[in-house]
Amino acid sequence: MNPNIGENGGMYVPDVDRWNHNIEYHSLLASAVAKARTVLDVGCGEGMLARRIRRTGAEVTGIDPDPTSIELARDQSPENDITYLQADFLRYPFEPRSFDGIVSIAALHYMDTVAALTRMRELLRPGGTLAVIGMARNDFPADLPWEAAALLTSLEKRLFRAQWAHPSPVVWPPPETYAEVRRTAADLLPGVHYRRHRLWRYSLIWTEPNRPPRRASR
Repeated sequence: MNPNIGENGGMYVPDVDRWNHNIEYHSLLASAVAKARTVLDVGCGEGMLARRIRRTGAEVTGIDPDPTSIELARDQSPENDITYLQADFLRYPFEPRSFDGIVSIAALHYMDTVAALTRMRELLRPGGTLAVIGMARNDFPADLPWEAAALLTSLEKRLFRAQWAHPSPVVWPPPETYAEVRRTAADLLPGVHYRRHRLWRYSLIWTEPNRPPRRASR
C-alpha cells in the first residue's frame, strides 16, 4: 500500500475529516444517485466520492486518466470493492445504458462539454440520474457579485477547516462561462436542473426519461 495515502502535509486524514471546494458538494451528488444500483464516477480522482457512494451499497466504477490519482484511489479501497479504470472517459468502450447513476465533480471542464454530456446521456439507463458538479469561468463584470460571495464563503469555511489538496492535475481557467454551460446543458439534457453555487461551482441534475431503447433502423 502506498504509505502516503490519506495524507496532506505528512499527517493521515480520514475521508470524513477532509474538506475542499469539491468535497463540499459530495453530499449533493451522493443524494442524487442514492437509489442507483450501478454508478459511474467520471473523473473520480483519488476516489473519495466513489467510496462514499459505495458505502450505500451501490456497485461503483470510477474512471480517470491520471495514473497517480487512480493509484491512490485503489490504495484507499483495500476491500477492492470499487472498479477503478485509468482511461479516457470519452474513449472507453462502455456499453450503452450501463449505469443507473452517473456522477462527476470538477471534471467536465477537462473535456469537450458537448461530447462528455452526450456520452454520459448515452450511458444512462432509462430512469437513471446524471449529477454533475462543475467549474466554469466568470464573465465580468456581470459575475462580480458571485465572485465576492465565493471569496467570503471560502474564507469563512477555511477559518474552521484545513483545505485538502487533491493530487489531480489542474486546468484553469475553465474554457466556458457559467451561461455557456447552462445553455449547452439545456440543449443536450431537456429539463435539466441547473443551479449555481457559491464556491465557484454549478450543478446539473438530470433524469433520463423512462422510455424504451430506440430500435435500430433496418
